[in-house]
Amino acid sequence: MSNPTFTVVIFAITTLLFFDSGNADDWPRFRGAQGAGAATDSNAIPNVWSPLENIAWKSRLPGPGASSPIVVGKRVFVTCYSGYGVTKEQQSNLEDLVRHLICIDLTSGAILWQNNIEASLPEDSYYRSGVSSHGYASHTPVSDGKNVYAFFGKGGVFAFDLDGNELWRASAGKESDPPKWGSSSSPILYRNTLIVTASAESQSVIGFDTQTGEEKWRQSATGLNGMWGTPILVPVNETRTDLVMLVPGEIWGLDPTTGKLRWHSTATKSQHAYSSVIADGNRVYAFSGQGGGSVAIDAGGTGNVSDTHLVWNGPVNAVYGSPIRYESDLYIIARGILSTVDTATGKRGFQMRLKGERKTGNARFGSLDYASPIVVGDRMLYLNASGQVYVFQLGSNIELLAVNEVTSEKEVFWGSPAASDGRLFLRSSKYLYCIANSDRADSPAPVVPKFRTFSSIKEANSSLPTSNVPTTSERPKRPEPAEDED
Repeated sequence: MSNPTFTVVIFAITTLLFFDSGNADDWPRFRGAQGAGAATDSNAIPNVWSPLENIAWKSRLPGPGASSPIVVGKRVFVTCYSGYGVTKEQQSNLEDLVRHLICIDLTSGAILWQNNIEASLPEDSYYRSGVSSHGYASHTPVSDGKNVYAFFGKGGVFAFDLDGNELWRASAGKESDPPKWGSSSSPILYRNTLIVTASAESQSVIGFDTQTGEEKWRQSATGLNGMWGTPILVPVNETRTDLVMLVPGEIWGLDPTTGKLRWHSTATKSQHAYSSVIADGNRVYAFSGQGGGSVAIDAGGTGNVSDTHLVWNGPVNAVYGSPIRYESDLYIIARGILSTVDTATGKRGFQMRLKGERKTGNARFGSLDYASPIVVGDRMLYLNASGQVYVFQLGSNIELLAVNEVTSEKEVFWGSPAASDGRLFLRSSKYLYCIANSDRADSPAPVVPKFRTFSSIKEANSSLPTSNVPTTSERPKRPEPAEDED
């Protein structure tokens, strides 16, 4: 007879091995550990700050971006771009586009190194496409605690060690999504595989070997059109983990070792999937916009699980931001309204309109509030595109504690916040800000940054096996099905 306690311990250890990303308090990927958006070590983050209070440091960035910062040990990484598409007025040529991966010291804000990746042509025009709504650095990097991996769209996939030395590079494709809005899905790690969702670049999900950059597997599917969220890994049991993502109209569960489709379910009705899913155990929650509503599904199963694993459909929508979970409720902020959703039923509970909210966007796409809220202890922090951070006390009663700003200048805040080591990190179109109590501030160290320039990915020289990549007409709606599993 098996020992149930031993089984639980092995499951816990296995899960840690699957999701190992260095220190337990790191914020190693988009929305932190496991994409949950929750910090476990940062209760010291203050409730109130301003340009003159509780700003430990701010570090000037070479350009804007919609990606989020990540934290690995005492280093913060963030991507941005420069040279082209920085303003609405055309001032340069597309070949002048440069993407950047920046490494910044966590305690002082000093730039340690900056890697510059030159333009990869053809790129989608900033002035004739929806790329102008987020730019050319919208994918958050990811780290395993030893290396950092960055996806730059058509510019390629790069791996660097923590000192900025290049390890390898690969291509994820050079195509454009039908409306030419670009892509934003961030890479994630599973064991020794870097998983890249190249929805725009090749209608593919690709697994790269983290050591060599060689392509381990690729699954192409037209169903990825209109998908901008980031997948998550959901441990189903001791031996199985599912790679779960929301695509237009469906939720997919893939095998992260092959990319093959284990299960799928009908989901929201929206033709666009902007936000990312979150999980509680093996239950997955997804929200979409344009009247699509929300859904809860239990991961696991085989084939079409719409009739067996769908828990509820709900009426609450998202726009761009993803939900957050605290205790028995989900929290979603869309169009200036905070809503809670009961995790058991999907029913809407509390609602609050955010007073004094400033809109930052355009007539075509509305307010471009891309950031997702995060939970720090029993507080929720929500950043909008204008730079306002709403701090809420969570519990039986939700209380707005403060509305904070780090600058009075005109800056755009598109990335989601990161929290680690009692510090909060916000990136704008101009700066990376560190918010902390005064006892965590430190004067900048005398560091001379290292600047390196790399050429972008050239398709013929990449590890992409182009002869095996299906053409657009050959691609199925969903990834190749996996074999039945016990």
